Amino acid sequence: MMQDPLFIVVAIAVLVVLGILMIGIAGFARGGDFNKKHANRIMRYRIAAQFIAVLLILLFVFVRRMGGS
Repeated sequence: MMQDPLFIVVAIAVLVVLGILMIGIAGFARGGDFNKKHANRIMRYRIAAQFIAVLLILLFVFVRRMGGS
């Protein structure tokens, strides 16, 4: 499974979502000017990245069920 290119792409997408989430949490915890300027933008990035990650996960499951590598 670790050599499946689609699995690797899904794993990277999930890690990107995690990274964006951690940046958002750190900014929220820090508060101040950074949070006021960037909180909504970071949230939109996270939602978009999650959407892409979920689509990739669904694609991975679909390919696996159809008998793909």
